[in-house]
Amino acid sequence: MVEFLRRATEWMLDREAELAKKCAIDLNDLDKQIAKVQEKKEALERECRENQAELEKVLTRLKWIRAEELKCQRERQSGSEDKGA
Repeated sequence: MVEFLRRATEWMLDREAELAKKCAIDLNDLDKQIAKVQEKKEALERECRENQAELEKVLTRLKWIRAEELKCQRERQSGSEDKGA
């Protein structure tokens, strides 16, 4: 489906480029398309930043949990060494 949309978009852009070469394109419509695509791009960038921030929080917590577990393992290991001595 994504491939179909990409090809349809490419086809449309090719047609509009041909019209532009013939000076037969409505500049107002083109400006509206540019604005719409720019808005979509900004929304996607914002969503991406939010997702990255959320993933960073999860990653930080997981690393903290791992560090706690390593600490427990060291304490257990040092406790078992003390009993063996």
